[in-house]
Amino acid sequence: MSTELYVSNLAVEVTEPELESLFAQVGTCNSARLILDRETGCSRGFAFIQMEKSADAHKARRQLAGHDLKGRALRVDLIIREQRSS
Repeated sequence: MSTELYVSNLAVEVTEPELESLFAQVGTCNSARLILDRETGCSRGFAFIQMEKSADAHKARRQLAGHDLKGRALRVDLIIREQRSS
């Protein structure tokens, strides 16, 4: 089961491939989804990263929180989703 991370404080110039490459240094990164403004197409300064393993997501959070990427200190948080019981 994959685990998702919320990454914020991104510089406008950061791309999805750059994020994917950075997080892949910590563990298997399934995807990096940069959120863009609908009207301008510019980055809104945050993204969602999906890591293959929960342990890799926790490791990425510890290692990359505060990491300088293009002059900005990354904020990295785990996304906790509650599962509904049937």
